Formats: sequence, structure tokens, C-alpha cells
Amino acid sequence: MLYYLYEYLTAHGIHIPGLGMLKYISFRAGMAVLLSLTIALVYGKRIINYLRAKQMGELVRDLGLDGQKQKEGTPTMGGLIIILATLIPVLLFTRITNIYIVLLIVTVIWMGAIGFLDDYLKKVKKNKDGLSGKFKIVGQVGLGLIIGVTMYFHPDITVKRKYADAKVVNRNNVEQNFMPTEKITVSTVPFAKNNDLE
Repeated sequence: MLYYLYEYLTAHGIHIPGLGMLKYISFRAGMAVLLSLTIALVYGKRIINYLRAKQMGELVRDLGLDGQKQKEGTPTMGGLIIILATLIPVLLFTRITNIYIVLLIVTVIWMGAIGFLDDYLKKVKKNKDGLSGKFKIVGQVGLGLIIGVTMYFHPDITVKRKYADAKVVNRNNVEQNFMPTEKITVSTVPFAKNNDLE
């Protein structure tokens, strides 16, 4: 939202000192990280205390394992902290029309809804098993299919690869080191030398 505020003010000739930093993705990413940490550290403790006061703690079955009783009383809806610490900075500092951001928001809300439903069934409906594993898997696979189909058909999801020939490297114009963007089904395996899978 702040990025769009910057664009709106600039388009109308209003210049606020320092607001120009919002056009840089590195600045927005840094601010999003700082805001996320602040939300998790400052409000996380308050949310945990509130959930404990409402007796939303985890009940642990005695299986005779070491340290399992330490989890007793841990708030079941603690994922709310992660959701807030992710969505608030994303909504404030990103370009929300970007398809990758849309997929991130849908994923966080979707998985948060599955977690909330599980915790709701455990605490409010007194169903100790919560949401069955079958429904959790269906929800996750359904989300995976939605994301996969979107990535396959959306025109803005393209790949930009470097030229394989090392002689092409141009330090003055980095764009010349990359091939034109293309719509292909390629995946990347991290921490591997030749990591493109087609």
C-alpha cells in the first residue's frame, strides 16, 4: 500500500522527503523484515498471554516421552502470530498486483484457515483429534493444484536464465547476461551445481 501511496503522490507532484525510498525493492524488503520482527516480538508475547488467559493451551497425552509435558499449555492458535507477522508487512510494503504476492497471500490465508479449523475443532468443539489428516492433505493438495495451475497459465510468470556461454558476461550491462524471458516449465533445485529441471 505504501508503494502505491508513493506512486500516487509522485504522480500528483507531491514530494515528501524520504518517501522516494519506497521505489527501491531493497528498502521495502528491509522494512518488511524489520516490521515482521517487531510484530512477532512485541505482539507475539501479548497474543500468547491472551491465548493462555482464554485457556487455549495444548493438551498433551502422556506417552512417557522425555520433555513432552513441557508442551502442556502452549497456545494452540500461536500460528496467528506468524500470519500477522507475514501479512501486515506484505500488505504495507509490496506491490499487491504482483502475481507472486497474490499467491503468497492466498497461501498464507489458506493454510491459516486449515490451522484455525483444526484448532477450532480441538478447543471449541472439544474434538481432541481436530481436523482429520485426510482433510488436511486434501486442503494442502488443493492449494498446490491452484498454485500450480496459476503458475502454468499466468502470463506474468516467466523465467529469465543466464546464457550458458561464459564469454557473454558483461559487467557494465547486466541485462545482456540473460536470455530473453520465456514461458517454460523449469524448476530449480537449491544447493546443486546444475540445478535446472525441465
